[in-house]
Amino acid sequence: MNGKTIEQIKACLYPGAHAHLVGICGVSMRPLAIVLRDRGLNITGSEMNSSADTSELAQRGIPVYFGHNPENLHGANCVIRTAAAHNDNPEIAAARAAGIPVFERAQVWGVLMTEYRNAICVAGTHGKTTTTAMITHIFMEARRDPTVMIGGFLPLLQAGHRVGHADTIIAESCEYCNSFHNFFPTVAVINNIDEDHLDFFKDLKDIQASFRHFAQQVPPNGLVIANGDDANTLAALQGLSFLRFGLGEDNEVHPEAVSPDFRCCRVICGGQHYCDLKLPVYGQHNLYNALAACAVAWKMGIDGAAAARGLHSFTGAGRRMEYKGLCNGAEVYDDYAHHPHEFAALLRAVRTMGYQRIIVAFQPHTFSRTEALFEEFVEVLQLPDLLVLAEIYAAREKNLHDIHSSALAERIPGAVCYDTLPELAAYLRSVAGPGDIILTVGAGDIYKVGEAICQKI
Repeated sequence: MNGKTIEQIKACLYPGAHAHLVGICGVSMRPLAIVLRDRGLNITGSEMNSSADTSELAQRGIPVYFGHNPENLHGANCVIRTAAAHNDNPEIAAARAAGIPVFERAQVWGVLMTEYRNAICVAGTHGKTTTTAMITHIFMEARRDPTVMIGGFLPLLQAGHRVGHADTIIAESCEYCNSFHNFFPTVAVINNIDEDHLDFFKDLKDIQASFRHFAQQVPPNGLVIANGDDANTLAALQGLSFLRFGLGEDNEVHPEAVSPDFRCCRVICGGQHYCDLKLPVYGQHNLYNALAACAVAWKMGIDGAAAARGLHSFTGAGRRMEYKGLCNGAEVYDDYAHHPHEFAALLRAVRTMGYQRIIVAFQPHTFSRTEALFEEFVEVLQLPDLLVLAEIYAAREKNLHDIHSSALAERIPGAVCYDTLPELAAYLRSVAGPGDIILTVGAGDIYKVGEAICQKI
């Protein structure tokens, strides 16, 4: 983002100005709308359909139009769009034709970020939301009064965002469409780098180049914190200076005396004992997330005891192993995992929880991801004791290559596949019993199944 764009955005963000947000109910658009409303702007927005959750926006006096129509722009000084809204969107096209400035969501977040002394930006193919939430728990426990932007719901905040009054912003930072290149981090966290979003990136090298650019956004007096155990991350940051966290003792931040379920350990920072962790959340992947959070807290001068208390209070973010209830004696959880490596990490963690049988209802997310990572999905989807597949969630895509979940089911022994969520829910009710855990997994609307079977709908 060039200086001219920055100045244009700043000129539009004054009290009394009218900003219209296209795709306002997105996970980072909704908090942006509220942050801007709290700054004194008049905010309106639009969504494709009325199924989107608008209750929080309505409480703030933010009207939402359903359907994208040029008439929705009436009186707008600028338009802010989600990455999924392209130039052929009727509102975007009308704004451009009328000379109304159009900005990307990430650009606006980036400009807001420049107003904070400390901008902690958390990136990585996996674990962004959880790590951002963990850092938030620590900073809240330490009474640092941060502003927060998370791509998910955090029970501590009862939202995915928080407007603080201190000098720190904590922001989840997504690589899709190079969005995080618009940010201005003083502390950049990179959890890991993996092949994903191949509808935008060419290949792994292209993804690594994007993360390297993100790291290079940090000023000389800032800090990059990265996973020292992840080969893809190390390759991407080769030649750059950064602080390493990981399980290996060669990392500046690492654990000692790790429990078998990865929930308890001593954390060592810079060769010294920093804190003792007792995590409520399971899995090696969550220990990595916690180590990244500890690295940030340590470098930001937060006492280790406060960090430990903050992490001990973290029971998960929304849709990250979120407990939903009981179905015929089976415990039902929901998780956002939508990449093969995330799915494998989830299953490894659940295996340590002592259930007799793991039943997974999985909804693949986007046709491009399913096609690009098909063989990896075939491998990891054999890990549950029983797999039930929903149809692929299209999200922003069209099914150009006629790929369906049934193709996965054909390769996985014992898997069953349903075209509709009500059919899938009925099947889960018929097989669930005491000693089982049912996981609804995916980044689409599969969570509705867990809610339905618990409510006996």
